[in-house]
Amino acid sequence: MLQFLHTLAQGGPVMVPLLACSLLSVAVIIERALVLRLTATASEALFANIRRLCREGMEAEALEQARRAPGPVAAVLVSGLSAHLAGVEPEPAMEEQAMAELPGLNQRLSILDTVVTISPLLGLLGTVTGMIGSFGIIARQGTNHPAGITAGIAEALIATATGLVIAIISLVGYNYFQERVKAITTDIELRSTQLANLLSSLRQEYEPVALEATRV
Repeated sequence: MLQFLHTLAQGGPVMVPLLACSLLSVAVIIERALVLRLTATASEALFANIRRLCREGMEAEALEQARRAPGPVAAVLVSGLSAHLAGVEPEPAMEEQAMAELPGLNQRLSILDTVVTISPLLGLLGTVTGMIGSFGIIARQGTNHPAGITAGIAEALIATATGLVIAIISLVGYNYFQERVKAITTDIELRSTQLANLLSSLRQEYEPVALEATRV
């Protein structure tokens, strides 16, 4: 471990911002993994319960079922059921709630995107400074100081490798979280459409019954 840290220290001053990038990337990856895990909802089972309760005329119980569930999908269903019980069209309410949930899902992913972009550039900067140091030694002392020359080359290679490793890890995390957000967004669209269709079909079933009751 100490040998590894000693090797990294040979990467030169550019290792300081690279270290900051690595810590930032790890922190965001851990935070997003926890948040997106908590937002995961068994939406199929949740909607099955809501559909059953609604078909039994228990919309208020369906609303409470949705309120007890975590995640953005449940929040969108809550907004739709609340609007329905208030006598308002549920689609606009669900669309508004979905738009409110999406920024939270994408939060801090731009940090990973920035780290992916800037880490290789910092590694390249370390390469340039290391090679400048090597050529400076050659200019001053010729080739009679191989240790100084190889130290500059080592600095260049270590900085480049570190920048690439940080960028690769950050890119994997960024792409994974992007796919998770897409999956959650698709789930929100699917369940909100299903709920809107369900409530619409229930209204169509109730209207003839209510009309017949008024005639009687």
